[in-house]
Amino acid sequence: MTKMYHYTSVAKALDQLNEKGFTYDFNLHEEDIVKNPSKYEIVHVYRYEGDSNPDDEAVVYGIKSTSGKKGVYVAGFAANSVNEATEVLIQLSIKGRNKS
Repeated sequence: MTKMYHYTSVAKALDQLNEKGFTYDFNLHEEDIVKNPSKYEIVHVYRYEGDSNPDDEAVVYGIKSTSGKKGVYVAGFAANSVNEATEVLIQLSIKGRNKS
């Protein structure tokens, strides 16, 4: 089940997820998410909208792998910042919502 959170900043979301054991940086290993999406589950989603600049928008994903590794992936929310890994995570997020 995906949980949506609203924090005042991306840093606050990362701190909270770190306290919950989400310590791995999936941004450094996004190619594995793209190649093996079935190995990952999004358990937390945080969307941050900048006060004045759309470029400040971001999504922080709390991700758990089938091997038990827990970590985060931070993606820009602007259309020009969507990459292959972000597309996979969006699809995983949408799929997870249908389980409820």
